[in-house]
Amino acid sequence: MAESKDLLAVLWSGADVLRGKMDANEYKTYLLGLVFFKYLSDSYLVKVYDLLNDEQPKSLFDAQDAYEDAMNSSDKEDLLSELKNSLHYTLDPDMTYISILKQAKDNRFNREKLQAAFNRIQESDELFNSLFADVDLYSNRLGAGDQKQSSTIADLIKVLEGADLVNTKGDVLGNAYEYLIGQFASETGKKAGEFYTPHGPAQILCRIAMTGQEDKKGLQVYDPCMGSGSLMLSCMHYSKEPDYIKYYGQELMPSTYNLARMNMFLHGVMPENQHLRNADTLDADWPTDEETEFDVVTMNPPYSAKWSAADGFKQDERFMDYGGALAPKSKADYAFLLHGFYHLKPNGTMAIVLPHGVLFRGASEGTIRKILLENGSIYAVIGLPSNMFYNTSIPTCIIVLKKHREGRDVLFIDASNQFEKEKKQNVMNEEHINHVLELYKNRQSVEKEAYLASYDDIKNNDFNLNIPRYVDTSEEEEVIDIKQLSKEMNDTNDAIKSSTDELLKMFEELTFSDNETKEAFEGLKKALEE
Repeated sequence: MAESKDLLAVLWSGADVLRGKMDANEYKTYLLGLVFFKYLSDSYLVKVYDLLNDEQPKSLFDAQDAYEDAMNSSDKEDLLSELKNSLHYTLDPDMTYISILKQAKDNRFNREKLQAAFNRIQESDELFNSLFADVDLYSNRLGAGDQKQSSTIADLIKVLEGADLVNTKGDVLGNAYEYLIGQFASETGKKAGEFYTPHGPAQILCRIAMTGQEDKKGLQVYDPCMGSGSLMLSCMHYSKEPDYIKYYGQELMPSTYNLARMNMFLHGVMPENQHLRNADTLDADWPTDEETEFDVVTMNPPYSAKWSAADGFKQDERFMDYGGALAPKSKADYAFLLHGFYHLKPNGTMAIVLPHGVLFRGASEGTIRKILLENGSIYAVIGLPSNMFYNTSIPTCIIVLKKHREGRDVLFIDASNQFEKEKKQNVMNEEHINHVLELYKNRQSVEKEAYLASYDDIKNNDFNLNIPRYVDTSEEEEVIDIKQLSKEMNDTNDAIKSSTDELLKMFEELTFSDNETKEAFEGLKKALEE
């Protein structure tokens, strides 16, 4: 069994093969793509051996030998049919990772064979369509000329041999993949905002969204800005029935969409529970023809993104019930929020990360916010520390929404100081996360940390949700004791006078070799006497 740290070490060492040839945002595609190919190939060989011998192979090389023998036997067609039905793809014996690894070790590596394996998987089922489209095996970024490019890929294949991707315990593989995504996010900085939500905010958001729904079998989770899918997948850690969760996600960027698809498989999500789509969430509503409301909605959309805000959206069911107001063209924050909220079940919970501006900006955003508050839709507002996210240093907040709840009060939590400072980012550790969740669960006012605001409180503040209006974190200035201060000043003056007198006495004992020096000291003496 592969130990977690060993697996992480092997996988991350693969980055060393590519680091320096291209930036992390590019080489993450190669490493994560090849890790996923190895996972599919190794899983395939293990399945082959199990079908042939009704047991697990001692090594993948044994499984490869058994597969090659079977493909030369009369059982070939039945075996391939069973593999296609159970795994949704098939590979020729010379397309497996093990076969390609042997070629790499013998300096016979052929990129065409690896590309053929990619193509076979992609063409096997719609589930894998264009999955490896971003893994360009012929890119100049891999090196100058065919030989160097092939050598780079061969080196990466050889490094990954040490990663046991099919015998890992529990969530080790999925967690390792998340680790890689997080490491790439740290290296890529601003470019990472499109695919990764840091651990602290992600855990708070998911655990809040899952509260009260932990026992539900067949839970449906939705993220219309899913990135790598990490937010949705975090929900499985807080469910007592994780194998039955159905995931619905949409992502605009094709490469990030593919990353989410790989992430689903590596977390053990069955194909029938994956409902992912590559499209623009705000442009056209989705989903519309299958499940349209979900138990859990998690979101970390691009902040203050531009969108069309065309008049036609006023008749869109997602946005039509908010006084004719639409999110402004320059800030789509409320468009994302309303889209997610529209797809929330009446008894579900939605949690979304947004910039603080959504809490107090006026005009159309103020109109939307007022209607949400009048309807009791906003349940809590949690202020996060600044510099938490890779794509912005500004402070952000989590807004929690519910439908058809009793009451219209709002819990405000100021968690802006709940962090530890690290080299590049501020980080929330488990202590900080648990403290915020405890405040959320208790739903009570706590001095300088939380405030449960009534609807009248909010109305009296003109529906402004800026957290400092409700949670006062200011420190009272220390009362100055004028009498004590006066005494200290007098004592200081006495000490200065005593020191000056002593210095002047020392001046009297000085002798000078020339008049110029004597005149200078006389001037200093006069100044001290005054």
